[in-house]
Amino acid sequence: MRVGSATTRLIVLRGNSASGKSSVAAELRARYGRGLALVGQDNLRRVVLRERDTPDAANIGLIGTVARYALDHGFHVVVEGILCAAHYGPMLDALRRDHLGRTHGYYLDVPFAETLRRHATKPQADQYGEPEMRGWYRPLDLLPGGAETVIPATSALDQTVERVLRDVGWAAAPETDGAEAQEPPSAAPTPARAPRLPPGGGGR
Repeated sequence: MRVGSATTRLIVLRGNSASGKSSVAAELRARYGRGLALVGQDNLRRVVLRERDTPDAANIGLIGTVARYALDHGFHVVVEGILCAAHYGPMLDALRRDHLGRTHGYYLDVPFAETLRRHATKPQADQYGEPEMRGWYRPLDLLPGGAETVIPATSALDQTVERVLRDVGWAAAPETDGAEAQEPPSAAPTPARAPRLPPGGGGR
């Protein structure tokens, strides 16, 4: 079933734990504003369903359903998570094929030692450690068919975000007048609109 429209954008961010996926997704939302839906694997699997990551897990279909619903209602969508290819690949491939707009996939390739260093700086660092992360780690777990751009660990957060903005065609969008920030909390989102970017065409 076809989803979204020619104007919607689907961005998929994958990578190992502590590779920076959530930070990139959050910064994309901060720069875009309303109209960009974040579909996080951790939130749907661990918080909403509280289930284990297995090949037939319910969260796989739930992630696809939420992304499709948002696209069909005019939102751009960022799907982010470890999303291992063996479990989530078929769902992501179907989502890509069904999406009427442009889809961009990225794999954040970070060495295991660097993921450990980054994990140690997180608030939840004491919840799990090296043994668990080593068991989860999959080197260069790419989806088949060349569907992803590999982002190396040397790419800083701003560089990665600006790369994504350029790829999806948002980097040159004009800055808004700031009226959005003054909207009351109950205001309805305005999907598929021009992004709110800082001066300089997306740079900081």
